Amino acid sequence: MRFIMFTKMLKEKAIDQLIATAKEWGLDGYDLCVRPEYPVSPENALEEMPKAVAKMREAGLWIPMVTAPGDWTSPDMQYVPEVLEAMDKADVRLLKLGYFRYMAEKDDYQEKLLDCREILRSWAPLARKHNIRILYHTHSNSYMGLNGASLAHLLEGMDPAVFGAYLDAGHMRAEGEDFTRAYGMLTPWLQAISVKDVRLDRVEVNGHGKVQNFWTTAGNGCVDWTAVFTWLHQKNWDKPISIHCEFKCEPQDFEENARKEVAFFRKMDEMTAQSAQ
Repeated sequence: MRFIMFTKMLKEKAIDQLIATAKEWGLDGYDLCVRPEYPVSPENALEEMPKAVAKMREAGLWIPMVTAPGDWTSPDMQYVPEVLEAMDKADVRLLKLGYFRYMAEKDDYQEKLLDCREILRSWAPLARKHNIRILYHTHSNSYMGLNGASLAHLLEGMDPAVFGAYLDAGHMRAEGEDFTRAYGMLTPWLQAISVKDVRLDRVEVNGHGKVQNFWTTAGNGCVDWTAVFTWLHQKNWDKPISIHCEFKCEPQDFEENARKEVAFFRKMDEMTAQSAQ
């Protein structure tokens, strides 16, 4: 399997530094975060993305996807055409969008679902023009598509050649949904997997308990990584696996923990490869 890293947490690193980091940590490439103040931003994407991606590929790195700003849900956002044109020039074919908020206390779910589907469909002309697949990521809590079932609901009727699902093993655990079942529900659209770990802590409230999510380093949470990677091997998964490194730690400890994160997932890949045969 090939492991890339989401560059959200590597904001201060220039392209040359990202290349060196990938070599040092054993990464196959990157999920390029294209947001304001990053090396490649929406404002400079037309000029900088093709150069950055070419430089990374010359170093042997795989750049299969771009992650847009978190508020990019509509193709009417500023710089959207430029970013998709830049992706096309750079031959990067997967674009992860931002998120649709869903607040149960004020939103009618069925109305919200129809509105979000209409907005998603509006990406199709631009996506087809530039041969880009639009991805939506499963994010727990107050979002549409928060798990496999919800995302399958959102993508129902969408062309899998244009729209894709991006399944997050950590957010599945936070939502209490089994990874393999989520995978099955999203199979027609599934294009990428993201990996992070979460611990489900019990906290006391009003004389009873509730769950509090604590995002932690891989192997120290509640995701059954043996089951996840065994399943991926059984399915002959060959698409991106993006390491997110959104664990809580002191800033000075981040790089060492990130390096260990990559090593952990490499080990899980190797350990489960034989058992899945």
